[in-house]
Amino acid sequence: MKKTILSFGLLSGLILGLFIIFVTLVHTGNAIWGYTAQVIAFAFIYAGIRNYRDKYNEGLISFGKAFRIGLGITLIGATVYVVAWCIDFYCFIPDFMEKYAAVLIKEARDSGLTGAALDKKIAGINKMGDLYKSPVMVVLFTYAEVLPVGIGISLLAALILKRKTPKPNWQPTA
Repeated sequence: MKKTILSFGLLSGLILGLFIIFVTLVHTGNAIWGYTAQVIAFAFIYAGIRNYRDKYNEGLISFGKAFRIGLGITLIGATVYVVAWCIDFYCFIPDFMEKYAAVLIKEARDSGLTGAALDKKIAGINKMGDLYKSPVMVVLFTYAEVLPVGIGISLLAALILKRKTPKPNWQPTA
């Protein structure tokens, strides 16, 4: 089980890490690109659970065990992503949060917010910028980007792949 989690988690993390490096290099990206990359990377959760079920567990797996495998793959993939982002952020784009905050503030002003509502929005953006000065918060924010998607895909894959009774004529996959 550990080998499956490690291999598929590293594959997932490789895709996530390459994505964040690509986005930094081309200076582009948005939420749709980000979530698409996460879904593609976390497809290895499904593949990993199925691989373990069919190759090492005689075609059977409980929801709990499948979910644990999915969570393990998620944690390894997310950790590779966090490490890649921290290297990217601290070595290549240390002014990221200042630029990002400026974009968010411009969007808030352009959205038509005025007065107290605009001030409240800007204060929230500035507070986020202050939090991002702490390496611990950088790590926590970065995990928060990917963990929910990985956990959701782990739940879905565990539900789809659980099998308590053997399939008739089941044969291990090659």
